[in-house]
Amino acid sequence: MKKVALFLANGFEEIEALGTIDILRRAHIPVLTVSITENKLVTGAHNVPVTADATFSNTDFSDIEILVLPGGMPGAKHLNEHDGLKNLISEYNSKGKLIAAICAAPMVLGGLGILDGKRATTYPGFEPELIGAKVTGESVVVDENITTGRGPGLVFDFALRLVEQIAGLQARREVQNGLLI
Repeated sequence: MKKVALFLANGFEEIEALGTIDILRRAHIPVLTVSITENKLVTGAHNVPVTADATFSNTDFSDIEILVLPGGMPGAKHLNEHDGLKNLISEYNSKGKLIAAICAAPMVLGGLGILDGKRATTYPGFEPELIGAKVTGESVVVDENITTGRGPGLVFDFALRLVEQIAGLQARREVQNGLLI
């Protein structure tokens, strides 16, 4: 099974991060939570502390196939300021590996030029940050190897789409049925 790295920065949107982790793990998709700080303890936008599995500087990404960026502010801003993460995203994109971002986090992809000519979505007000993208306003958009989600209330749509991309439609249906949606 493909392994996912989900990145946590202080000020991350808790629903987007934890909801995505939960739904992926329900589908038996391995998720490694990675703090972009030097501390595994990361605090969300609504003061919920979360202990990541690893820190960015101590993570071997060789067995990671998918990168996921939750939004939230100032979490997405912190992700966008992390050069190591941006280099990793650029490397994954050049190899056509799956990259997903929700809420404000697609701005990281926009700043890297990854969304140029692609359809994407983001939290209202962040559209100018999706440089070169065809912003749709849809709940979830998949364009080639890039998946973007609009915001926290749509985390189920976002995470279930990832389950479908990684593990298939049957896995998505099983998780969806278990969640009663």
